[in-house]
Amino acid sequence: MQKTLIINGHPDKESFNFGISDAYKKGAKASGAEVEEIIIRELDFNPNLQFGYRKRTELEPDLLEAQNKLKWANHLVWVYPVWWGSLPAITKGFIDRVFLPGFAYEHRENSVWWDKFFTNKSARIICTLDQPAWYYKLIYRSPSHNAMKKLTMNFIGVKKVRITTIGPIRQSKEGFRAKWLKRVEKLGLTNK
Repeated sequence: MQKTLIINGHPDKESFNFGISDAYKKGAKASGAEVEEIIIRELDFNPNLQFGYRKRTELEPDLLEAQNKLKWANHLVWVYPVWWGSLPAITKGFIDRVFLPGFAYEHRENSVWWDKFFTNKSARIICTLDQPAWYYKLIYRSPSHNAMKKLTMNFIGVKKVRITTIGPIRQSKEGFRAKWLKRVEKLGLTNK
């Protein structure tokens, strides 16, 4: 049974990203998958990893629940906008606070290597841009894609990571958005 977790990282509930999340969820449910959600903007937590990894900061109840959902899922779907070539601050703070040593990975003693705890999971990243996707890739080399896929998902053991980039969103027409919502629903239906 596919266990899909949709993680929405947009801080504005009126954003197109919420329509994207709903479209993916509709498709995933139609496929028979179990679906859970984490809407980061609704969580009560401090996004600042104030001591880095030097000293442990206790996790708030919402983050403990998020960790349980992340353990449960075998397919992670990230939905967020790309701002300044990166993730929204609250999404980055969520990752900093939740994907901790001992939960998502563990460094080996006296070694530069680490153990990855999120193996046997897959991920789909769906992000929006205010520029064409080809421009983001060609001119800027997709920095947020590299950070999420290679330095976050692959780092913790998620090997199969697919990325869908939707843009430009700013000044886009209703037809453009409707077309993308249908495409995202089909992605959910295939659970890829």
